[in-house]
Amino acid sequence: MDRSGKQKLVSEIQETLKDAELVVITQQSGLTVAEVSDLRRKMRAAGAGYKVAKNRLAQLALKGTKYEGLEKLLKGPTAIAFSSDPIAAAKVAVTFANSNEKLKIVGGSMGADVLGPDAVKALATLPSLDELRAKLIGMLQTPATRVATVLQAPAGQLARVFGAYAKKGEA
Repeated sequence: MDRSGKQKLVSEIQETLKDAELVVITQQSGLTVAEVSDLRRKMRAAGAGYKVAKNRLAQLALKGTKYEGLEKLLKGPTAIAFSSDPIAAAKVAVTFANSNEKLKIVGGSMGADVLGPDAVKALATLPSLDELRAKLIGMLQTPATRVATVLQAPAGQLARVFGAYAKKGEA
């Protein structure tokens, strides 16, 4: 890769990282092209991205961003997973790492906070933003359903009492 190509790659990574909420650093020694392609496909489906770059170029790209603290994690054959959703990249990377021992989670960062591998794995167990929204809507709808049920109960009891008196009067 010539100098202009490297500069283009560095600026491309910097632009990507500006919009990212989460960055995960992985080591991927021994992954085949098919496995990396599968991982990229899964990342794209989750709204995340996966970029393999030389460590020196990745370090240059991290300079001047909120993810500068990740430079020390770039040792060996590494790649960067990123997403604007604070959980998506971690979920896909951890799931893939669990099924393929060639991929290891080295660490990550949410903003300026550098996370260790255990923190990234813990982050992956959290529900996604869409799941949280669904739970919140369900919680908001539940009280309304309960209020309607409680309000209907006295009327139903009153109707049963009148029905019982009517049957008693007929007998």
